[in-house]
Amino acid sequence: MKVRENIRKIFEHLGDDFLNEVEDSVIEKTVGARKDVIIEGEKIDYIPILLSGSVKVYSLIDGREMVYYYIKPYESCTMTFSSIFTNSRSRIYACTEESSDVLLLPVDKVLRWIIEYPLFNQFFLKEYDRRYTAIMEMVTQAVFYKLDKRILDLLDKKIRENDGKAIKISHKEIANTLGTAREVVSRILKKFENEGLISQSNQWITILSQN
Repeated sequence: MKVRENIRKIFEHLGDDFLNEVEDSVIEKTVGARKDVIIEGEKIDYIPILLSGSVKVYSLIDGREMVYYYIKPYESCTMTFSSIFTNSRSRIYACTEESSDVLLLPVDKVLRWIIEYPLFNQFFLKEYDRRYTAIMEMVTQAVFYKLDKRILDLLDKKIRENDGKAIKISHKEIANTLGTAREVVSRILKKFENEGLISQSNQWITILSQN
């Protein structure tokens, strides 16, 4: 019953025939924290839709992570769509940040549903729009804002997503997300701490003030 409720929440506009077919085809899976969902170079057999938790999508460039985006509940991986539509192998890694529940849609069924249920394409278009907007925001911040503001904005966003509670995030994770060096992030966070903007302990960070 829970699987069907999740499917209906995502695809409620597609009708019972589609929901029944999806329910018979999908796999629901729990993936532990810090585990790979997708690996660069592998053939994509399933489209993942996150039900709970968080997934980081990134590439490795000269051994360093380049984070593209984070998948939140009821979202999917746009770069996976690119792989299946071009019949190519994955160009990214997707790794859980915490224990996560995932719905897996078989690629062969997805390719058929796209043709048989045209409204199904809205799901992909919405995901592309979401990622395009996020990339535009990232480019705007990189061009117009100094790194200290980008770090504070990132922390504020993650803390708001966590209902205002402290978040556990390493200096390296922040650096990877913003495309900079860990040492630079550590220096700026220490400056914020001295100014009373944040508190940090054992990778837990809380924003105290932004004034």
